[in-house]
Amino acid sequence: MKFFSGIVLGVLLSAGVMTVSAQPERLRHPRISRAIEALEDARAYMREAAHDFGGHRVEAIRATDEAIRQLRLALAYRAEEDREHRR
Repeated sequence: MKFFSGIVLGVLLSAGVMTVSAQPERLRHPRISRAIEALEDARAYMREAAHDFGGHRVEAIRATDEAIRQLRLALAYRAEEDREHRR
């Protein structure tokens, strides 16, 4: 159980570091930031909807989650590249 708890904690901390390191990048790339916000809003709407969008809801939510993940990774990459160039 301790091992599993350690893995969960590690994943959460890693996600937190990626989010914190990407914060200035969100300001530098406002279109990407707004896209993430719009995707999060669409995902919440789909999750709460009374219908399943013709059977496409589950896959649409999965694709939305992946798009959000990729956009966050892109911001984190830019943040790291910017740090490297400042050294």
